[in-house]
Amino acid sequence: MTGTALGAQLLGTQPAGATGTALGPHSTGQPTVTSLAVADPGSLIQSVDWVAIAPPLIAALAALAVLVTDLFLPERHKKLLGGLAVAGLALALIALLPLTGGSPRATFCAQNVTGATDTAGCSYVADHFALVFQLLALGGALIAALLSTHTVEDEKLPGGEYWFLLLSSATGAALLPASRDLATLVIALEVASLPAFALVALRRDGRGAEAALKFFLSSVTATAVMLLGIGFVYAASGSLHLGAVADGLEHAPAQLKPLAEAGAVLTLVGFAFKVAAVPFHFWVPDTYIGAPLPVAGYLSVVGKAAGLSGLALVTTIAFRPYAHSWGLVLAVLAAATMTVGNVGALRQRFDTRYSAVRLLAWSSVAQAGYLLVPLAAAGYAPTGTDPLGATAAYALIYGVVNLGAFGVVAAVGRRSGAGVDDFRGLFARRRWTALALAFFLLCLAGLPPGVIGLFGKVVVFRAAVDAGLGWLAVVMAANVVVALYYYLLWTARLFAPAAGAGEQPAGAAPAVERRLPASLAVTLGLTASAAVVLSVAPQLVLQVVGGTLF
Repeated sequence: MTGTALGAQLLGTQPAGATGTALGPHSTGQPTVTSLAVADPGSLIQSVDWVAIAPPLIAALAALAVLVTDLFLPERHKKLLGGLAVAGLALALIALLPLTGGSPRATFCAQNVTGATDTAGCSYVADHFALVFQLLALGGALIAALLSTHTVEDEKLPGGEYWFLLLSSATGAALLPASRDLATLVIALEVASLPAFALVALRRDGRGAEAALKFFLSSVTATAVMLLGIGFVYAASGSLHLGAVADGLEHAPAQLKPLAEAGAVLTLVGFAFKVAAVPFHFWVPDTYIGAPLPVAGYLSVVGKAAGLSGLALVTTIAFRPYAHSWGLVLAVLAAATMTVGNVGALRQRFDTRYSAVRLLAWSSVAQAGYLLVPLAAAGYAPTGTDPLGATAAYALIYGVVNLGAFGVVAAVGRRSGAGVDDFRGLFARRRWTALALAFFLLCLAGLPPGVIGLFGKVVVFRAAVDAGLGWLAVVMAANVVVALYYYLLWTARLFAPAAGAGEQPAGAAPAVERRLPASLAVTLGLTASAAVVLSVAPQLVLQVVGGTLF
């Protein structure tokens, strides 16, 4: 059949020159009409829900605006690009507000997907899960952008390229938690990752290129493994939509079971790399040291949130038939990740260059282990419970305090490769900066007055216990105690006398805090205020634990 004839049949008309006669085995020679016309042709045209896709769309438009503006802006006005990027991210955050009430909004739907109900056949769904992680991704990118304003100027980084790459990566990170098919997940993950490679390489001191190369090679390998796994899953299930994948895997023929299981394992490997779970964590310390400091903070929060949301989606929705298998795998990964991260932090010498960033890097690996605990619990949780709320709550808490800690490191001095010992006596020199860092470290450790950090660890611990993972709860408790050592040791240095400093001469004026650049002051003020407010009113973030996210 020619293309003209096929098109004519679909439209219910006859092509020119056609007789309209269809002869079959028992044909009488009379013309018959076979109509394949769609009852409602308008249903083939989807109406895009612009409100639902507004957050990542605004970030993408801001990235394009920065790229075009950079072409025409004189060199002396390049600082305005940072303000444009910050404004774009702020608007993207505001665009989340119309989505907070009512039922989830979905778009790009294919209702003929096998087993599709409600939003199961949609590629983009703005539900509670997506909104929480979009808040984390866009909010973390906004704080990183504020932190970057001073760094771009101080380290003479190319402003146009820097802001475009940061906004592009934030777009992918915001798109990923709303993705509901494997193709969109992969595209969003790579949109978040590829600009990050270039951001790491923007430093011109030699470390940036080496760090970016390690990051790139290891990430590309993980992506290739993940794509192979997705191919296996598609072959076994016959679909890319997450809900339909679960139905396909559950009813897959026996001969395809090994292929489906291998695909699930390979897919998890790719997302485990993005989360920096052991043994896919080896890129973290060197990458954080070689990258500009705001980029390291961005990767530790937004990059981790993107990988974590993707991992949660593929496990709890697509791989639901294998819940106990991936639940055990994630439990082992969580235990290994938090243990290796804390051991690496304990082995870190405080008197070496870059030891402050390296310690935060190992700390972020350990924190990734805590974040994986509720995901593992989701594989064992009884029907009606949703441990993912604990992961979302802890991720929000971790994002605020960890970016604040990176901001303090930037304030003390990143270009000289600040070590932990450089923070000795910081309280005497920069009183408020030292108090902010002490509060952030206590939140990460889970000690008062960092109450929000304590509550975050409690909800994660409870998720493991409720799911029957008592051994994992014990491992977590032991690691929390171990982590207290290096967090408290760093905190103590803030209030210790400076090395070689004698007693203050009689009548001398007390040491005062030097003025910080405006961008750094705003960053520290925002993160410290958010951490204090959450410690006073933890229900603002812990309320996501009580309800379902999907």
